[in-house]
Order: sequence, then structure tokens, then C-alpha cells
Amino acid sequence: MSHGPGNTAFYLCGSLLLLVCLLKLPALVRRPHDMLLRAVCLLLFAGALVFFFAAPDSIAAINRLTGIPNFAAPLAYSALIAFSGASLLLIINWRPAPPEQTRRASRVCVTAYGLVIAAINVLFWWGDAPVEQLTLFDGYYARTPFIREMILTYLVAHGVATMATSVLCWRWSTEVHGSLRAGLRILAPAYLLHVCYDVLKLVAIGARWTGHDLDFLIDRVAPQTAAPSALLACTGFALPLAGPRIAQVAHNVRQLRELRPLWRELRQVPTPGAVRTSLPWWSPPAVRLTGRRTAIHDALLALAPYCDLGVRERAHTAALDRGEDARSAAATADAVMLVLAGARRRRTGAGPSPDAQAPPWRPRDLVLLSQALASPVLSDLRAHHRAPAESSRS
Repeated sequence: MSHGPGNTAFYLCGSLLLLVCLLKLPALVRRPHDMLLRAVCLLLFAGALVFFFAAPDSIAAINRLTGIPNFAAPLAYSALIAFSGASLLLIINWRPAPPEQTRRASRVCVTAYGLVIAAINVLFWWGDAPVEQLTLFDGYYARTPFIREMILTYLVAHGVATMATSVLCWRWSTEVHGSLRAGLRILAPAYLLHVCYDVLKLVAIGARWTGHDLDFLIDRVAPQTAAPSALLACTGFALPLAGPRIAQVAHNVRQLRELRPLWRELRQVPTPGAVRTSLPWWSPPAVRLTGRRTAIHDALLALAPYCDLGVRERAHTAALDRGEDARSAAATADAVMLVLAGARRRRTGAGPSPDAQAPPWRPRDLVLLSQALASPVLSDLRAHHRAPAESSRS
């Protein structure tokens, strides 16, 4: 057992993983047969135990409380094997596959790593490790019967699981896109760092067997190699979950910004019967977007009786003459008609007709309508229609 970061870092990381695990427990109680959820909870719990048991102060305290030198060793190694097995189990259940194939692979994984944990503890009790080692246990007992086999068992089993997890993550990442692919591309090197950790320790143990001393690989290099893997793994698992939500929030914020010109143009239009409430600044973007779309549709409905299709036709022709494509020209024509309808409503002061129909614009059309307010055709036709209206009023 070795340490790189201080005790505080170990306990902080372990506490965070345990907290997330506790937050997942209610869902596990509701869905006890959900293998994916069970694998997630096992991974979080085992990861928390790894951090708690691997802290140097914990190692010393466990040995002191039990009165058995190095009793913390099989506990820490068992937690590490449970974590690596849970990682592989999670990927097996996360990746799409026929249900029977997933169940069979899950049973093999649970059985194999359950046996490894049992073997680690049996070998420890068969062996003799009387001298307490807080940071160089693997090197100090590299040639001790049964303890040697225990160390090799945990290193090989951990290396196999993490290598398999890394390979599965990378292969799966070639089949998917978006935040899931990004998360898997982060998880692959995260678990590969665990493999490097095992290889470095095996090299140091092999050096012991040949009479050389490379113990610095155990207590200094290996922990620093594995240290970034915890952050990478947390990021890799969180990204596919948070990615779609972040993307949705970004989409909502972008649409709010794109609809701002249309909303500013229509926000002064009276909408009898419609309830408008000002949302606080901390409202979620989705709520604000819904409110903005509702306000725009209410204003479009109120302006429906004042819309002049002749104006729209002239604006449409002008937009096409300026080289706009059919879709942009239609949006420009609608924008011109709405702006002049608002001006006509303000001049007449009349209320909307009781026979006014719901506006024909769909939600995806509103962004185009908002962008069309910047069209030069709008300013040209607005100026053209303002003069006749003013002369007729006088």
C-alpha cells in the first residue's frame, strides 16, 4: 500500500463518492433489480472504500485497532478489486447488448472478482506479515510465501479488469457520438493509468526477486501515476449524464438570445385575456424560453386582425428581388407584415377581432421571424408604408 496525496485528499474524495452513493440509494430501493444502477452504487461504494482504506492514517489506525500488523492490506486490496470489478460490470451493463449476453457477462464478472477477493483474504491469513508496512508493503513482502501470491493476485486481477474496461470504453466510443463518446474517450485513458500503476508495482516486485531495489516505483511513482485517474474517471462518468442537460441549457440560452429581437418588437402589444408575469432573473432558461414563446404567440394572435396579406406579398417579392432564398424571403415578408400590423393597431386604437385565428407560425419559425427583423427589406417597406398612412390620417 502506498500513498501519494495526503490524508485530507483521500478522505475528501472518499466522502464525496460515499455521498453520491447515498444519494443513489433511494433509486436503488425503488429498482432493486436494475443491474446498471446496482453496478453504479457498487462502484461508488467501492471507490469510497479504496480512498478510506488507502489513506496512511487509516492504514495505521486499522492495524492498531485490530492488533494485527498489516491487517489493512487485504482490506485495501479487496476494496480495490471490488472497484475494478464494479467498473467492468458497469461498462458491461451500460453498453447496449442482448440481455442474455449482458446477464451472462455480469455473472462471470461478479463470480470471478468475488473469488479474487476471497483468495486475497485467504492468502493473507496463510502468510506471515509481522512487520507493519504503511507504504512499502508490496515491496517488503515481495518474496514472502502466500503474501507474495496475494500481492500478485490483486495486481494481476486489477490490471486485467482495468485494461478490459479501458478497451471496452475505447471500442464503444467508436460507435457513439456526442457527450457519451467524449465521456468514454476520457474513461479509456483513466483506466489505462490504473494499468500503468499495476505495471510499475510489478516491475518493482520483479526487481526485488532479482536482488535489486526499485521500491521508489511503489511508494512514489505508482501513486502519482494513478492519482489523476480518479478525476478523469469522475469526469468520464459524469459527462454522458450531464452532457445532454448542458447541451439543452445551451440550446435554450441560444434560443432566448435569438428570439430577443422579436420579443422586443412585440412586447408592447396588448394581449387581452393573456396573463403575463415577469420571471425572476434566476429562473431556469427553459422556463424563461417557455414564457418568451408564450408572450410572442399571444402578441401574434393579438396582431392577427391587423395583418395585411398585400403587404406580405410585396415584401416577399422585394426579398426575392434582393436575392434571399425562399425560406428567408417568407420570414422577411412575415416580419414586415407584423411590424406594419403593430403600427396599424397603434394608430387605430381598436381591439383585436373576436374572430381572430391562432397565428400560423410554428415554434421553429419564430427564430427565423426574429432574424428577419434585421432584413433591409423591412426598413425599406416600413418607410414606404409609413408615408401613405400618415397622409391618410391627416
